[in-house]
Amino acid sequence: MAATKVLVALSGGVDSSVCVKLLLDKGYDVSGLVMRMSDRHETTVKAAKEAASALGIKLYELDLRKEFKKTIIDYFADEYKSGRTPSPCIKCNPQIKFKYLLKTADENGFDYIATGHYAKITEDENGIYHLFKGNSIERDQSYMLFGLSQDVLSKLMLPLFEYEKPMIREIAKDIGLNCADAPDSQENCFIEDKNYADYIERHYGKSEKGQFIAPDGTVCGEHKGIIHYTVGQRKGLGIALGQPVFITEIDPEQNKIYLGFENSLVSEINLKNLNEIYDGAIKDGMSCEAKLRSAAKPVKCTVKLEKPNKICTLIMNNPQKKVPSGQGGCLYKGNEILGGGIIF
Repeated sequence: MAATKVLVALSGGVDSSVCVKLLLDKGYDVSGLVMRMSDRHETTVKAAKEAASALGIKLYELDLRKEFKKTIIDYFADEYKSGRTPSPCIKCNPQIKFKYLLKTADENGFDYIATGHYAKITEDENGIYHLFKGNSIERDQSYMLFGLSQDVLSKLMLPLFEYEKPMIREIAKDIGLNCADAPDSQENCFIEDKNYADYIERHYGKSEKGQFIAPDGTVCGEHKGIIHYTVGQRKGLGIALGQPVFITEIDPEQNKIYLGFENSLVSEINLKNLNEIYDGAIKDGMSCEAKLRSAAKPVKCTVKLEKPNKICTLIMNNPQKKVPSGQGGCLYKGNEILGGGIIF
């Protein structure tokens, strides 16, 4: 009987490479897929080829630069130009990475797909797939996966869910992989120097200067373009008002940035484009926890759901610092991910 075939999203990094190793050790017939998302991904393709060679597996290559630019980079620039602060990975995972990983697997006769994410999937007695945090609280990546659907989860394997990162690096060292000590990948993989504002201005045009508005409503300075700022920002404003000030609001239509002496606190946070991990996972009136940034701790809230519109309002148990529009909000019940949406 032929071995079960698994296609792994292979970047050549330590997580995806060890993912391949763990699946091979369990007897699966494993191949890799590397996706070229932008010109910056040439190093990713090279690293994936080295890892595939070292692991003795076939590697598929997919050039997605056109799709990635249209779906992710253009969106990323438009969001900043509109005064919002996007999280591109949250959009990329369901609309690019997992979409084309599953498509390539289906077209080439694979039974499953796999990635090196630290999260866990289970199937219940009704054939519904559930998504959970990984065992490693420090490495848990479930927040980035809240946009996935049942058709993806039903085919997805996540072998790293039970491991801590040091264990993964030890496995890589033991089998002689060059990536064993490679640094973790970063968000905004298409921007080399992490200067997103410079990138946007070079590719999409300059952001016009405008006015800073002081807490008393008067003009107190000139900003260098709204793409350079985010709600909640305190440092790098170049404003002296006798005490620290925070950005409380960005108005793209009037090109004004409003300041306050205290970071804005909110009791309600709205999510749009809501995705449920399975139908009925998010219920009106339910109590749960919300993670409002990838590095934030979950906070308790109650959900007010408008399911037909894929919108919900999170009524916070305790007021929270205002989170920039465009970030993702992920909902949890204990260790289980229920779904999430985009803050607006």
